[in-house]
Amino acid sequence: MRSNRMACFVVVAGSIVGAGSAGAAQWRDGADVYEKVCRYCHEANVGPVLQGRSLPTEYIQRVVRHGNRAMPAFRPTEIDDAALADVARLINASAARAKE
Repeated sequence: MRSNRMACFVVVAGSIVGAGSAGAAQWRDGADVYEKVCRYCHEANVGPVLQGRSLPTEYIQRVVRHGNRAMPAFRPTEIDDAALADVARLINASAARAKE
């Protein structure tokens, strides 16, 4: 489990560093953020499942900005406020994923 978390952190850090030169307006929308950042851990049994839980957008934004346990914090220079609000709304409104 620890190696999965480290691998996830490396993937996320690499994607953020690679996209960091694009500035705050680097994301198309919340789906783009989720696809390029969140899903690497939250759909790989590293972080908790987010979809279908009706998590409040304020909670999602706070955890993204300040981190929680193994999840790193993301600065506004990495995920701008508009993209963060959009990804929080997307997660909040998402249906539970079908079991495989």
